[in-house]
Amino acid sequence: MNNSVVNTGRLLAAGLRALLVLTVLTGVLYPLAVTGVAQALFDDKANGSEIKADGKVVGSSLIGQQGYSLDYFQPRPANGLGVNSVNTQYRLILSGATNRSGDNPELIKWVKEAKAKVVKDNSTADYKVVPAEVPADAVTSSGSGLDPDISPRYADLQVHRVAERNGLPVDQVRKLVEEHTDGRTLGFMGEPRVNVLELNVALRALTEGD
Repeated sequence: MNNSVVNTGRLLAAGLRALLVLTVLTGVLYPLAVTGVAQALFDDKANGSEIKADGKVVGSSLIGQQGYSLDYFQPRPANGLGVNSVNTQYRLILSGATNRSGDNPELIKWVKEAKAKVVKDNSTADYKVVPAEVPADAVTSSGSGLDPDISPRYADLQVHRVAERNGLPVDQVRKLVEEHTDGRTLGFMGEPRVNVLELNVALRALTEGD
């Protein structure tokens, strides 16, 4: 009986020591080491890939934003973005795709309405958008609904409208798009892309400079 109690006590003590050691190693030292390495070598990415304007954080290069006026470049539609009824000040807590098949009537309706809006919004006195020229990313949301990038084709389609509304030469705005166009990752993965937030921050700096 006494041996049983002693053995049980030893097992409990050994278990407690293991718990304390593992807690310190995996709950304190490991997170501190990972955080230290991340801050030392990848501080920008570790802190959320923040984009700043006028000394203030205006967003992340990894998360798309909605609600730009037509003075700025527009992102992809966000039909898949979930609605959070608990915290309405931060809707990015939910996201997702539309989950509609290609022949779904609701999706077809969304695409037609989005295309008509793109044509209307981006046609100017000197430039008329042809419906067949509207790229897919201009009328469909991404898998997450939060894609921060658009295709160079969609950015170029918006150049005339942005130039007209800001009183800028078309060539100047097109050059701005070219300067903010990233190529394929490692030269072969993905497609060329334009980060909308970064482009709009540069556009704002350009217009304020004028």
